[in-house]
Amino acid sequence: MNPLEDDDAMFLADMLLDECKAAKVPETEPSACMWAEQDEEGNPLPKRRRTVENRKRGSPKGTFAGALRQSVEPQQQAQASVGETISESSATEESAASRVVKGNIPGGEMQIQIVAVEGGVNVNRLCIGDHQPEEPSTASADARESVTAIPRDPADWPANLTDSDRMELVQRGPYEIQSGFNFPKNQDGRSCHHHYFFRKLSNGERIKRTWLMYSPKKDSLFCFCCKLFSQKSFKLRTGGGMTDWKNCTDILKMHQNSAEHTKNMCSWKDLETCVTKGQTLDKAELALIIAETRRWREVLTRLVAIIQSLAERNLALRGSTDRLNEADNGNFLKEVELMAQFDPVLKEHMALVEGGADHSSYLGETIQNELIDCISERILKSILSEISKSKYFSIILDCTPDLSHREQISLIIRIVALEGTPQIKEHFVGFLEAEETSEEGLSALVFKKLRELNIPFYNCRGQAYDNGTNTMGKNQGVQARLRQINPRALYVPSIAHTVKLVVSDAARSSADADAYFGYLQKLFNFFAASTSRWSILKNYVDTDLKLRLETRWETRVSSVAVVRFQPAKVRDALLELRESAADPDVLVEAQSLAEEVGSFRFSICSVVWNGILSKIQNVSKLLKSQNMEVDVAVDLLKQAEASLAAYRDDGFAAAQTCAKKMCEEMSEEAALKRKRLRNTQEQFSYEALDESMSDAMQKMEVSFFNLVVDKAIASLRERAEMMRKVAGKFSVLNNFTDLPALELEKQTNILCRTLTSGDWTDLNSEELLVEMKSFPPRPKTKMTMLEYLAFLEEKRLTEVYPNLWVALRIALTIPTTVASAERSFSKQKLLKTYLRSAMSQEHLNGLAIISINRDVAGEISYDETIDAFAARKARSLRF
Repeated sequence: MNPLEDDDAMFLADMLLDECKAAKVPETEPSACMWAEQDEEGNPLPKRRRTVENRKRGSPKGTFAGALRQSVEPQQQAQASVGETISESSATEESAASRVVKGNIPGGEMQIQIVAVEGGVNVNRLCIGDHQPEEPSTASADARESVTAIPRDPADWPANLTDSDRMELVQRGPYEIQSGFNFPKNQDGRSCHHHYFFRKLSNGERIKRTWLMYSPKKDSLFCFCCKLFSQKSFKLRTGGGMTDWKNCTDILKMHQNSAEHTKNMCSWKDLETCVTKGQTLDKAELALIIAETRRWREVLTRLVAIIQSLAERNLALRGSTDRLNEADNGNFLKEVELMAQFDPVLKEHMALVEGGADHSSYLGETIQNELIDCISERILKSILSEISKSKYFSIILDCTPDLSHREQISLIIRIVALEGTPQIKEHFVGFLEAEETSEEGLSALVFKKLRELNIPFYNCRGQAYDNGTNTMGKNQGVQARLRQINPRALYVPSIAHTVKLVVSDAARSSADADAYFGYLQKLFNFFAASTSRWSILKNYVDTDLKLRLETRWETRVSSVAVVRFQPAKVRDALLELRESAADPDVLVEAQSLAEEVGSFRFSICSVVWNGILSKIQNVSKLLKSQNMEVDVAVDLLKQAEASLAAYRDDGFAAAQTCAKKMCEEMSEEAALKRKRLRNTQEQFSYEALDESMSDAMQKMEVSFFNLVVDKAIASLRERAEMMRKVAGKFSVLNNFTDLPALELEKQTNILCRTLTSGDWTDLNSEELLVEMKSFPPRPKTKMTMLEYLAFLEEKRLTEVYPNLWVALRIALTIPTTVASAERSFSKQKLLKTYLRSAMSQEHLNGLAIISINRDVAGEISYDETIDAFAARKARSLRF
């Protein structure tokens, strides 16, 4: 054999790599060829270095090129042109003159082995594959539609196969291991190799051993055809398979030349041909199997649809019995019975179940729970896929005790979805049961859940909680602990919750304000204490009074609106109860409340609080929107603050005018009456003069109106300060086209420093500044950040402005409210009721994921859920 010069070998490798690159993807990067340090057996190869002269060699028409083109077989050339992956061949036949060349091409790594032969060179290997090895999988398994009970791993096949099993396995074919899979090594350092799956002929060609299968579970080899048809016992068929890697080449050679193997191969190929053409002897049995598989799939489709519909409506599935055609068998079985009256598939299935012909009904509680798990898992998988594509996310947390007195934490993930038109999404991923609500316990619980979902926390850019001390603490709170690990996870307090606290602070600032809401509560309790009283109230007023709640100020707006716009009707209802009351306590209370509702002071308070709460309520509803942006939220807070400031100037005078009209409608005097309580005995026979109306009105304006409005403005400004700081860091993204050059550069640097942690950064400040200065004309003068992002996606300018694209995505990820978590608690109360208080945490999460993420559930096909259910029901043994 003629020795092969290093320069010539490298020259030939360069040509092959360049030709293969040109065939796959034109105009690729130059090949990075290098000598492999080891061969397939781990033996070291001499390290070589290419010289400049070798890289500059010219035309491929030289002697070696001609010999190479003549020696490469047409089949190998076709494989090289289409990039077909060919596994490594045995290294035992390599000579000292062989060379292995590696090169990177788009889509994977290519290896070329050049061996010197007489008259030229020969190519034994040309591999193109991914750099990253993958787990063993099969292409046919994912596309398979029928429900199967035969495991994929040959080590788990039953010892005695039936004809149906053989038919199913022949249709499915042997499972193949991907070319990039790394086989584990045993104690001796030996392992299976990809070249075992190919048979090398004397002329250098290789034929794939389609009958050879690898078992990942046992780390062994099996013969597909012999395991199907042979009755003899040998390593490649029974037991744990063949694991003698030292003698594997000889064992495979002996087996493939044996008469038993040849007979079984012929039986396999004959059956495969007959199945393909539909000419098997048991064609009728095969048709029955296919029909039965189709029937079960149709039955499961309807059962999955029923369960998903009930879960989305928060309805209980089961009753006190699980038998068909009984009164209290639950919503699920009732839906099945109802659908069976019109659907022939379920009608036939029920007939089989009731007749005892079918032992598997798939209507029991165990199957219901498994189907719920399958549906929720598919929904969660779709959500996690969308989170992975979006990369950046924020977390939203809120806590509440459930009916069984367990602390439930709702975890919401906020992302910016980029498929189609960009949109902000907030996905519910589950309830977390907190054994302790300390800062350390909550932080550990969040990290544990993110690890379970395989969500990398280093991509988190925002966190929002309610205003609890254990979450918002600057030093030891949950937000502080999370920022210690990821400083770029900016904390934003819930603005909607902040607005509620603003109103609460204002209500507690004045005695008159606190007394006013106390009278509203007494008014509600008085009417709600009896159904007859409530019916009398309903005869007079159009809306209901609401119970006073500390966290839901919207209910107070409704209660205030009743006494603001219908005070005369409320007073008439009280007077009617006073006249018809037989109980003196009811009479006295109705008289007292009627006097208070008709008073001038109560009317002024009603007008003032209706004005304040109406302004706050409009802002609060807008802040609860899922698409709310940080800068827009700050603008709304500024508008609310300005509105309250304007109301302070002339609101009290307008309130007096409205209160006078209300008193006139009730035929009451529009005067402030102050009740005095004497703490000492009278020493003289005369009484002091009553306080003048002007002085009393002025005192009410100072002690009530000004105090309440000023407290609301101050609390709003103080509680929204942190939100203003976060919004200021991203403000450049909203007005970069209008800023001067120096101010633009300053704010750009602030944004880039905010999104930098150590050596990691999300943005390049210099490139971002250039992109902002060269931004194209805007379609309209005022644009939000979401509109900017949609503009880049629509015009396909993300490649031109990549840093601005990333910055907008991160800014839109920042949450402004925990309203989504609060809404999930409403669902939780509908799911975990008094009659369902013993529900497990897994079952609660499954139903909640289906109910809350109903939009995602509607996009998942029933076939995907049924395939997941079939994979769960596949058994290792069949009886």
